Amino acid sequence: MLTPERHQLIVKQVAEHGTVAIQELIKLTAASESTIRRDLSELENQHKLVRVHGGAASRQTISQELSIPEKTTKNLQEKKRIAAEAAALVEPDEYIYLDAGTTTIEMIPHLKNKNITVVTNGLTHLDALSAQQITTYLTGGLVKHKTRALIGRGAQISLQSYRFDKCFIGVNGIDLAYGLTTPDPEEALIKHQALQSAQQCFVLADHTKFGQVSFSKIADLEEVLLITNKMDEAIISPYHDKTNIKVV
Repeated sequence: MLTPERHQLIVKQVAEHGTVAIQELIKLTAASESTIRRDLSELENQHKLVRVHGGAASRQTISQELSIPEKTTKNLQEKKRIAAEAAALVEPDEYIYLDAGTTTIEMIPHLKNKNITVVTNGLTHLDALSAQQITTYLTGGLVKHKTRALIGRGAQISLQSYRFDKCFIGVNGIDLAYGLTTPDPEEALIKHQALQSAQQCFVLADHTKFGQVSFSKIADLEEVLLITNKMDEAIISPYHDKTNIKVV
């Protein structure tokens, strides 16, 4: 296989899967490990991907943020499995925070009959919570139309008045060096405040978030427990040294 063909195949694989292990690329291209490593270095220099431990990840523009409809269709089955596992951690009579997002909303059908109280900044969550007759408090704040999240000073002040047994948030990036990140500084502040107000903090994120870095830091990896879907062990193994990870 010629080098341009191999490069095109590697870029396509990374774009489709978010993260790809070196061993997968070796099988895919029938090239040696040294060749693949050289390819990844060249493609990173061309800004076509980002090298991560054990493989490569897609290069996400640090300010890029998808809308709710765009997010909803991405990796839906993985999100459902992650959300079901997260919901199973919620005990009866607990007070929890549900972050705005397309993975946290998938938790709601699994929370029925637990007699819990939910605080959320997610406008998209309200109908689902009401349908399950779950006691719900909505934060104040400014409506961010793209993600249907409440952000800003009003949301932050509201969260400071609560204490949660558990909080569940989504992120745009998970990185060994930069921790948990998201594009919007105001949304990062709300996520951080929720983490500070909770006894236990859980991040719900599929495999495409690993090795990604966005503009605004939320927290360090050590502050949370990650719930994610199965991926190549070479990609996820370095994260075990930084935080607890539950793979579903």
